[in-house]
Amino acid sequence: MEKKEISIAERILKIGVISWAIVLIAWSIVGYNYEEIFFPSPAETLRALIEIIQDGTLGADILASLRRIGKGWGLAIVTAVPIGLVTGHFKPVRLLVEPVLNLFRFIPAIALTSMFLIWFGVDDKSKVALILYAAFFPIFVNTIAGVVTADKSLVEAASCMGAGKLRVFFTVIVPSAIPNIFTGVRLGLGSSIICVIAAEMLVGGDGLGYLIQSSRMYYKTAWAFAGIFTLALIGFVLDRLLYFAGKKTLKHFGVK
Repeated sequence: MEKKEISIAERILKIGVISWAIVLIAWSIVGYNYEEIFFPSPAETLRALIEIIQDGTLGADILASLRRIGKGWGLAIVTAVPIGLVTGHFKPVRLLVEPVLNLFRFIPAIALTSMFLIWFGVDDKSKVALILYAAFFPIFVNTIAGVVTADKSLVEAASCMGAGKLRVFFTVIVPSAIPNIFTGVRLGLGSSIICVIAAEMLVGGDGLGYLIQSSRMYYKTAWAFAGIFTLALIGFVLDRLLYFAGKKTLKHFGVK
């Protein structure tokens, strides 16, 4: 069967050139009709971006946010995955945990900001704890789903061949759950980025969230737009890097 050839027009559409051109044109039109303090144009946002890059503000804030995301997200992975595997594999544990899970996973991390500030203080501990909380549940829920939906025929086949319960768990259940775990890890990354920005906007002296919030307070809307654009770019790049790394290293587990 011959592979269908993709036309030049389809390739252009696929990489998003036309979509982004439409967005930039619309943004330019709206920005042209309003003052910079209300809605900066792409050119004004670019000038602001260059300005905060040159004075070192943007680089320092990016590093501060990435450090918090790395800590909170990493802690969420190393706690949510093993707990999720155990919870999903052992039905009594799952029945015990699910009522609590179904309550807490609907409480957004931002609603607990005040409590976390009281418990952990105003420094990075509270922000990292919030990110851990926000990223934990997507990873945890997807890990459980991966275990529960594991192919029962493979489990039975391994058991019939003499594999013990522990060996079945590590050689059949865990590999089968990896695609779901990877999905949860990606979702957890998104939750981490959202949470760190919200936390930095509410309390903090650095980070992209603080940059956006302080820019608004000092009527530097173009700086805020530059911070938002940087945030979107970082999120996109991190997700793509994670996706391609997972696709390359976990391909034999079914990650696509």
